[in-house]
Amino acid sequence: MKPTREQSSPVDVQQARIVTREAANYIAQQTELRPRVGIILGSGLAPLADQVVQAVTIPYTDVPHFAPSTVVGHPGELIIGLLEECPVIIMRGRVHYYEGYTMHQVAFPVRVMWALGIKFLIITNAAGGLNPDFATGDLMLITDHIGLSNMVGLNPLWGPSDPEIGPRFPDMSTVYDPELCQLALQAAADLGISLQQGVYFMSSGPSFETPADLRFLRLIGADAVGMSTVPEATVAHHAGIRVLGISGISNAAPTEPSVDKLDHEEVLEAGRLMVPKLAALIKEVLRKLAAEMSADSDRSCVDSRTAT
Repeated sequence: MKPTREQSSPVDVQQARIVTREAANYIAQQTELRPRVGIILGSGLAPLADQVVQAVTIPYTDVPHFAPSTVVGHPGELIIGLLEECPVIIMRGRVHYYEGYTMHQVAFPVRVMWALGIKFLIITNAAGGLNPDFATGDLMLITDHIGLSNMVGLNPLWGPSDPEIGPRFPDMSTVYDPELCQLALQAAADLGISLQQGVYFMSSGPSFETPADLRFLRLIGADAVGMSTVPEATVAHHAGIRVLGISGISNAAPTEPSVDKLDHEEVLEAGRLMVPKLAALIKEVLRKLAAEMSADSDRSCVDSRTAT
């Protein structure tokens, strides 16, 4: 069902609640699993969802009020099932602001995850590396982001504020949960995976950045640049969902004019090559998360099924 502009840009809290619950109720009716962990897969990373068992696949076009993905490498499906015996809901591809959607539409799936009871959200993306110490194929733990879009009037929290979800003026000092960051670093160390750390910058896209753009972004402290993640992370954090962010470095972003032209296929291919390493890291994070949270059934990812 293609969303209308009225549905995507709420002018009334009650209406926003209705459309969120309609989407959440539809998804809940498709499976008995009740995940506590959500995962968003970025460009070229969709194959990771193939490792989910007992999977139920729901096209975005079937979910009320979901915007369909229009970008190659983003199949536009929800996958609900078990990954490392942990019930998860995976967004196999996302939608972006540059596709012509509003920030409300971009972040709407996260609101629906909140309504479904998601407590943890792992956000992934393919990003250009700005830090000279990064190489193509590296994974970067997102420790913070520069949300320029949030600062200039494109904040997904713009509009009526629903106190049931979160505060009008949310603190953003720890968007990327420090405990989850430490968990990811330990998981990477246990697997022998080199995990870079850095600050992510979101560009609105769809054009890639000029060399001057990239020099500016490096100057203000960005280590990687992409076209996503900030809206989803903002909405998740606002709703009290604990966020872990991981960028796959798909290319070294050129800070000087170059004859080598970057295109989306290069990004997708780099993403596909990173899938095994990213999958191993995410699965190890899930194992550690399940072990740490099993004593608390409300927070545990093993609290998976509806009561009978």
